Amino acid sequence: MTDSAKATYAAAGVSIDAGDEAVEKLKPWAAKAQRPEVLGGIGGFAGLFQLKLDRWKEPVLASSTDGVGTKIAVAQALDKHDTVGIDLVAMVVDDLVVCGAEPLFMQDYIAIGQVVPDKIAALVKGISEGCVLAGCALLGGETAEHPGLMGANDYDISGTGVGVVEASAMLGPDRVRAGDVVIAMGSSGLHSNGYSLARHVLLDIARMPLEGHVEEFGRTLGEEMLEPTRIYAKDCLALAAEAEVRTFAHVTGGGLAANLARVLPKGLRAELNRGTWTPAPVFALIAQRGRVEREEMEKTFNMGVGMVAVVAPEDVDRALAVLTARHVPAWVLGDVVRSDQPGAAMVGDHPRF
Repeated sequence: MTDSAKATYAAAGVSIDAGDEAVEKLKPWAAKAQRPEVLGGIGGFAGLFQLKLDRWKEPVLASSTDGVGTKIAVAQALDKHDTVGIDLVAMVVDDLVVCGAEPLFMQDYIAIGQVVPDKIAALVKGISEGCVLAGCALLGGETAEHPGLMGANDYDISGTGVGVVEASAMLGPDRVRAGDVVIAMGSSGLHSNGYSLARHVLLDIARMPLEGHVEEFGRTLGEEMLEPTRIYAKDCLALAAEAEVRTFAHVTGGGLAANLARVLPKGLRAELNRGTWTPAPVFALIAQRGRVEREEMEKTFNMGVGMVAVVAPEDVDRALAVLTARHVPAWVLGDVVRSDQPGAAMVGDHPRF
């Protein structure tokens, strides 16, 4: 084999130099998502987090892993990569807070066909911003270059988060009682679920361009579809500190009713009134252009409700006041009743949907 024919890692599609450059570009963003318990910095073999045990008598660790799904395809099509990291954090930390856990730190994983340092930095920028919004640290992660397995412009991201909750303060189905009230927290749009159906309807069936202005949205279709997922973690923790919260439910894949049913005990049922809110125009557009039935819409999308809290009836006004003060759209969605058919049921019709 001649010198010119010698195989190298770079010739196989993996650039160590590009990876090192990417790490240098993402370091400033990772440094923005910090907590005082973090030890060391980016670049070690493991992230270190010193748990301050004097804050808890019986600490219980909670963990969650998730991704962003095919919303990434919209980011790739528009070559805009600095917001899907926020979605990633939201999907993880808002699962943690359902049981009352305070998110402590996140770690991310980026798989990419070819490392482009500026693209990696943009992705980590979004993750960092999401961590700041959630109050957790970005404790490191991994970027893996996969030439031959992924296209040069392809990537996927996932993350794992860890939180902590006092054992006596854990929220869940065992706390829910008949007569409790369900409070909705508005979503910022599609969030990060249902994008396979949304893209099929809007891009394939309706053939709407991502760059095209949509009057109902007041912006382009791409801007609407890339709207970051609202992060509720700090709001939920503030609410639990001020009111008697029984449990939360994060409305993701499966929709509102199915996710709320996950936190209801046997013998109890939540009755939710569709007439209490109007879903954002994007949901109506998908339903109209794709001729999607209401049942399919409601089990695929959040329909305008991203998180729900089940609270004691005497604390409803207090809970709404806390959320309003934190600029979270919130309203009474329904109540919990005794039933031999446990779960959650939707009644009534959406106004103007």
